[in-house]
Amino acid sequence: MTAVGTASATGAVPPPALHRDRRFRTFWAGETISQFGDRVSELALPLIAVSLLTATPVQVSVLTALIWLPNLLGLFLGAWVDQRTHKRRLLIIADLVRAAVLLSLPVAYLFDAITLAQLYLVALLTGFGAVLFAMARQAFFVALVPRSAYVDANSKLSMSRSLSFIAGPAVGGGLVQALSAPVAIFVDAVSFLGSALLLRRIPVTEPPPPPRHTSTLGLVREGLVMVVRHPVLRAALGCTTTVNFFTFIATALLVLYASRDLDLSAGAIGVALGFGALGGLAGAGLAPLISRAIGLGRTAMIGAVLFPAPLALTALVTGPTWTKVAMLAAIELVSSIGVMLMDVNLNALLTAVTPDEARGRRAGAYSAVNYGVRPLGALVGGALGTTIGLRPTLAIAGLGGVLAVLWLVASPVRQIKTLDDQTP
Repeated sequence: MTAVGTASATGAVPPPALHRDRRFRTFWAGETISQFGDRVSELALPLIAVSLLTATPVQVSVLTALIWLPNLLGLFLGAWVDQRTHKRRLLIIADLVRAAVLLSLPVAYLFDAITLAQLYLVALLTGFGAVLFAMARQAFFVALVPRSAYVDANSKLSMSRSLSFIAGPAVGGGLVQALSAPVAIFVDAVSFLGSALLLRRIPVTEPPPPPRHTSTLGLVREGLVMVVRHPVLRAALGCTTTVNFFTFIATALLVLYASRDLDLSAGAIGVALGFGALGGLAGAGLAPLISRAIGLGRTAMIGAVLFPAPLALTALVTGPTWTKVAMLAAIELVSSIGVMLMDVNLNALLTAVTPDEARGRRAGAYSAVNYGVRPLGALVGGALGTTIGLRPTLAIAGLGGVLAVLWLVASPVRQIKTLDDQTP
């Protein structure tokens, strides 16, 4: 629905204290461990391509694209997940698959057998595991968290993600320099095993899905129709898809740019990205407070501008090493605040407006478009980086991403103050 009420945050039922909920704490711990491992791989994978395999900008962008390409399967995977009762089992399987695939890299490194083809396959399979996890996570989340605590829960999970961006790149950069990138990826593989073990300990009642009245293709169509016709879902999807396309033009090239154009070491890149991620921690903590003060919709709109805009300044980074590290860190700091203000609030809103029986297929349809555009952005980034250079490409990415806010400005989202204003 799109009706906008006038209830204030202070008039809402206070959310429960999630930090006292053992089941949520366990889930939170698993997500935190996995996020820290991911930060290591996000730095190590492109560094393997750049340093060990002397990859070109196009090859690095293809690697990034393959990680996100499986999201195009989300349309069908989300509908399939909706028909499964045991979502926790799917989460564990997704973790174990990713752990096994990542372990193949340090093993191949020991035998001096790493190839670009293997790197591409690892990216593709870990991407598939991430999509399966994301589809099942939607239903599992609402089984653990009451509606009144959606924003708080998303804030806590986002704070962990932000902490991983602070410490993860620095630790990852140190591990890459000390042990090599392939061996550092072992840390991420272990993190997925830890996540699987913690998920296994969470008791949860998972109701069976309602009887099917249509085929899997019919469910896929329902998911697409829901996202396209619902004005809030449509606006959120347009915003996040636009910002993802442009920011992934930059994401695909950032490590290459920092390593080759700025001549920064793996450790220096890790320090810059890690310090910059302090903004994500601040943004995740501030998101509920700002949302209560000025409204959920307005907070998301501010974030949709602050997230991409600073990336344009990456093209201006120059000077001695310490200056380049400081400038890169400052850009990441502001951008990280923005992404959390946008994500925490929009994710809570998406959860609130989606019916329980349709969470998987809504997530599948949403992510197929939202995340499916990321490989396209990465490939465009590689093509632009090769033809016009890395600095102009980064400027285009930042300035183009700001257009994403127009989707929210022209929708009911800008008037939404609290989750009480929306019902599925």
